Amino acid sequence: MSKRVRIVVCGFGRVGRAFARLLGAKRALAERAHGVTLDLVGVGELGASLLRPHGLPPEETASFFEARGSFAGHPDARPGWQGLDLLREAEAEVLVETTPTDIRTGEPALGHVRAALGRGMHVASANKGPFIRHYRELRELAAKNGAALKLSAAAAAALPTLDVAQVCLAGAEILAIEGVLNGTSNFILTRMRTGQAYAEALAEAQRLGIAEPDPTLDVEGYDTANKLALIANVCMDADLEPGAVERTGITGLAAEAVRAAAAEGRTYRLVGRAVRDGDGRVRARVAPEGLPSDHPLAAVDGAEKGITYTTDTMHRVTVVGGKSDPRGAAAALLKDVLNVYRAS
Repeated sequence: MSKRVRIVVCGFGRVGRAFARLLGAKRALAERAHGVTLDLVGVGELGASLLRPHGLPPEETASFFEARGSFAGHPDARPGWQGLDLLREAEAEVLVETTPTDIRTGEPALGHVRAALGRGMHVASANKGPFIRHYRELRELAAKNGAALKLSAAAAAALPTLDVAQVCLAGAEILAIEGVLNGTSNFILTRMRTGQAYAEALAEAQRLGIAEPDPTLDVEGYDTANKLALIANVCMDADLEPGAVERTGITGLAAEAVRAAAAEGRTYRLVGRAVRDGDGRVRARVAPEGLPSDHPLAAVDGAEKGITYTTDTMHRVTVVGGKSDPRGAAAALLKDVLNVYRAS
């Protein structure tokens, strides 16, 4: 018999709506393969939230919000309710957190995650903000209340960074992490290797929707530093904040240097690197590196991402790929929700 799992989504931007649509599209597969019936019972948004205990139609809910930009006028709208109001009132087993990321304060996602875990709800988050500075606290709160805390979508979206470390490498000590964790920077460096200037490669990335109109967070290494800190905190029990990560972006890297490295058989990538030193402390940095051709991350081309773990017993393990768009992040969220119940 299928187990009913009621889900609340906080934040209904592109990732939140992609998750809702994927929830509808994969409902039959989840029932058949995993024995769970996934119901969207609430959506938290500014101004008005939705709550329907017997389940909202995911596709119609996403389309309504896209057409109007809010839930005003929706028959299940609760005017004035925001995420915390919904979490207090909804009967649900899972919070999916997709509000905009605030690295400095973690809010409003931090409040949502605390409230959900305090009620014993499982959490799957695409928002890294709450976990950069509060991972240890939230992990302990989850354990205290018997809840799962899943962060795949916050740590490089569809690239299974945390799954590999926590499941495939269970029992091994992770000594070092190397990651190409930002698709925009990697796309630009790939184009520069074939002769394009930085500005030309960036403009192409923006035309293709790979780069944001303001690409600063990507090309200056901030996004990589944030992801690296989160992954290291989860997988190496580090206590890193992004400000402690040495950071150099790709804007100062000359196209001539990229082409010269290619002629020598080396490939420039923006690499996030975390290493446990002799005193047990984890040190991290982000910088462009000319990787030798036999390094597994040298082959990570275009907007793809990759991560390499070096361990004490399994040597070096690399995973590459994963879709870098809202649907890829939504798929990581769905995977996390399903894995909570597969494990149980």
